[in-house]
Amino acid sequence: MAKLYFNYAAMNAGKSTTLLQASFNYRERGMHTIEFTAKIDNRYDGAAITSRIGLSKDAHLFDSHTNLYEVVAAECARNNAACVFLDEAQFLNADQVLQLARIVDQLNIPVICYGLRTDFRGELFDGSARLLALADEVRELKTICRCGRKAIMNLRIDADGNAVTAGEKIEIGGNDRYIPLCRRHFFEAHKKAE
Repeated sequence: MAKLYFNYAAMNAGKSTTLLQASFNYRERGMHTIEFTAKIDNRYDGAAITSRIGLSKDAHLFDSHTNLYEVVAAECARNNAACVFLDEAQFLNADQVLQLARIVDQLNIPVICYGLRTDFRGELFDGSARLLALADEVRELKTICRCGRKAIMNLRIDADGNAVTAGEKIEIGGNDRYIPLCRRHFFEAHKKAE
């Protein structure tokens, strides 16, 4: 029976790498997969899921207007899919999470999503909140803070490495803009920045 999965973590936990490995496992066994990533994440060239360690795979780009159910249904009309993978799930809107649930429930295709749970202020992203509510299974991928504790927060930093505590909810960046931290060090950095 197909399920909707949400795998979340702080920055630098290997979400994209894990997604690419899982997709490869299906394709290595001769099964077709469909991949999506957020159009807003323009750190890499082209329509592809790209990991920090250099792995990459072509993918459909989605934005807030993309009907994921229609894209998957149309592609399955040409080539049945064994699984749908979606990176940067925090950028989904509530309707798109419902579309993913329809893919699972009506097309009987597993959907495996990867993304951040919270933003740089420690607040849930809309897509993540909806996935936490609707996913059949929720899994945390782990990474570590500089102190060795589990990192669960994403600290936005400026060019000098100082904490940024205000600004737009979404700002695309990698290691140059975000650091994964444990809750204690996240709040200490925020307090120091005030």
